[in-house]
Amino acid sequence: MPGNPNEIKLVNNAMSNATRRKIMNFLLAGDKSTEEIEGEVGKTMLDFHLKLLQQASLIEIEEGTVRLSEYGKNFLKDKEEKGADKTADISQAKPIEITEVRQFLPCIADSSKFRVIANIAPPLGGTLKVLEPLFSRGKYSDKINALIIQKGEIITTIYGTGKVTMTMIKNEGEARESLENLKSTINNAIAKGVAPAPREKVRVEPMELYKYLPQTNCGKCGEQSCYTFAIKLMSDEASIDKCTPLKEKQYALNQEHLQVLTAYI
Repeated sequence: MPGNPNEIKLVNNAMSNATRRKIMNFLLAGDKSTEEIEGEVGKTMLDFHLKLLQQASLIEIEEGTVRLSEYGKNFLKDKEEKGADKTADISQAKPIEITEVRQFLPCIADSSKFRVIANIAPPLGGTLKVLEPLFSRGKYSDKINALIIQKGEIITTIYGTGKVTMTMIKNEGEARESLENLKSTINNAIAKGVAPAPREKVRVEPMELYKYLPQTNCGKCGEQSCYTFAIKLMSDEASIDKCTPLKEKQYALNQEHLQVLTAYI
């Protein structure tokens, strides 16, 4: 059973990935064959995910059958008990309004699209964190006290201060429609008084990460190709900081998209 720092690190790494968490929850129903697991989570990197879970002593594999180890069962039980209160009271939060759209600027990476800066009131502050589950691709960042939401190419960032930024907007009409939809989603949750339970985020594939990499295969990250680097990002063996070309102005939007996508891994 994991106990020393290195073993605990293995467990934390194994459970940091949405696909591996899904495998663990799938195994709660009983032993599964690798084919059954493949049918549930897909074939992509399945051997790798199973290997990490096995190394962390969370599962056992024998002749193509996968089962939770005793430690794995206790780990999930402990997590369930700690998360028993899965909803958050937001009854004290006040409905928001879009107070102004302050700026409408060309995007750095695509001059045919726009970057919008707006304001909402009252500011949501720490309530943003419990609103994260409202959005399938929403991620709250403690570091900047903001909720980052991706929908297609558009990335919306709602800050605790009330500031809202949106990238890759086609025109002012789309900006205002997106802001109104955002307001309605949040206000509906506030009206109910309880935020939804946390849920798994939309699965991210290596090809989706690759799409936003420079695709120059320059090797500056230490990998043979950008696709290999995307796989390393998926397995949490690399960070986007290693891709130095992303720091160039022309890739500014690509980097912003990758920061959002890697938050879901």
